[in-house]
Amino acid sequence: MSKHPWISQYPDYYPVEIPEPPYDSLVSLMEQACKNFSARPALENMDKQITFGELDQLATHFASYLQNDCQLKPGDRIAIQMPNILQFPVAMLGALKAGLILVNTNPLYTPREMEHQFKDSGAVAIVILANFAHHLEKIIGATAIKTVIITEVGDLLGGLKKPITNWVVKNVKKMVPPYHLPYAVSFSTALAKGKAKPFKPVALKKEDTAFLQYTGGTTGLSKGAELTHRNVLYNVEQVVPVLKYTSRGALEPGDVAVIPLPLYHIYALTASFVFLSTGLKCLLVTNPRDFGGFIKILKKPFQTMIGVNTLYNALLNHPNFDDINLSGLKGCSAGGMALQEVVFKRWKEKTGIPIGEGYGLSETSPVLTFQISGKERMGSIGVPIPSTEIQMMDDNGSALPYGEPGELCARGPQVFKGYWQKDNSNVFHPGGWFKTGDIAIMEPDGYIRIVDRKKDMILVSGFNVYPNEVEGVIAAHPKVMEVAAIGVPDPACGEAVKVVIVKKDQSLTEEELVAFCKENLTGYKRPKIIEFRTEIPKTNVGKILRRALREQVPA
Repeated sequence: MSKHPWISQYPDYYPVEIPEPPYDSLVSLMEQACKNFSARPALENMDKQITFGELDQLATHFASYLQNDCQLKPGDRIAIQMPNILQFPVAMLGALKAGLILVNTNPLYTPREMEHQFKDSGAVAIVILANFAHHLEKIIGATAIKTVIITEVGDLLGGLKKPITNWVVKNVKKMVPPYHLPYAVSFSTALAKGKAKPFKPVALKKEDTAFLQYTGGTTGLSKGAELTHRNVLYNVEQVVPVLKYTSRGALEPGDVAVIPLPLYHIYALTASFVFLSTGLKCLLVTNPRDFGGFIKILKKPFQTMIGVNTLYNALLNHPNFDDINLSGLKGCSAGGMALQEVVFKRWKEKTGIPIGEGYGLSETSPVLTFQISGKERMGSIGVPIPSTEIQMMDDNGSALPYGEPGELCARGPQVFKGYWQKDNSNVFHPGGWFKTGDIAIMEPDGYIRIVDRKKDMILVSGFNVYPNEVEGVIAAHPKVMEVAAIGVPDPACGEAVKVVIVKKDQSLTEEELVAFCKENLTGYKRPKIIEFRTEIPKTNVGKILRRALREQVPA
């Protein structure tokens, strides 16, 4: 891999290349970590801790159940649909041990969104939180899912806390709607049955697919980015050097890493492997939107945290921000969406720690670039991480010079195989250059700035929203004639979804549309602004001009 001419300007700790990871799979990586740090706490959630040794043991029991009782074979797809609770990493590592491919699923998906993802992936099994099982009941008949494992929030909390938590969630908070899935097995039963039978280790290879990370597509339907063990292993190795150079010294085994972003999101998923493989304790936050409760969690010392711009901004503006225990904080990072300058400055003023911003996509495992500690540059996404080539290209795949805007294209071992069972002919330029769809500029010193999006994608609090999907759902309403969806600036979320609608039936109301979207779109995809018009601007061939609609939005 060619050496960038600017790399010599940076400290020796920033290597140009990372050697081939010494592990055959993510399972080997985690088994070594669990051996190295066996007695140390690996996970914490709701004040319950699990050691590395316990994590490996529980994951093996779960793998045994999948292998022996469910008769699942390597390469089968298993969906996981739950928030950040202890069961998530146990189920994830257990499924990987059994050689399965994980289909990470947003717990807030509507039945329509779940059905597409499960049918597209060919999932044959699912681990789902009881809170969402009623949605599964509605669509399971249209899928290939035969194995259903249901968990409740408190299942791994132990002692009296387990039944009390589960009872409160179900009977006091009324968070578990009734469902009927007669063949489902409880997570606790799965662990007990798995423990009773021997597990036969599966021989995994680096090129085996580990995850299908679903991301929006230009057709409006989400597509599964096929990530191999090697993709994620490499991204872990590429990011680990960053841990050594935080603002207040290296992160070390036993340090606490706060993970408030959902593990089904690629940023938190890979970060969890980075932290666990180096002996850090991952403190999983189940509901970070409860900022009062989140700040109570942060009263205990922690050394690092991941987040998105909106999360850091909300913390800064919370009246109890000063209750956060910052005594041990060494560094923190942001991704998923652009970090606003005001948030960067206020966080540094309040904590003395700059937020290290990175850039990447589900298709790149995810990290492609990162800010170098002590050399952070606002408005930039940093420089390429080790073993990663970034080049601005024109539509023909020709490289553009420094300082000239073009589509940001990336090549490196963390770049995915392609979209699951899709035509990938237009995804890469010749030579394996992945086309990100973002327009950027690389300066002569290697720093990169995103200047625009080639795609019409809307970025809501770090989550991709594709206008075609929103439009496709709303167009199905019998009273809608035409619809166009665009992103508009939003101080809380970065961008919000706005839809412009031409009515087919004049009786259509905003309230009616809001209820329809609530039924068919997860929260962050729902339009925040609805505007009715008599016509929508189009090209001379009848294509909706989203760009014209965006230009009409006040700056």
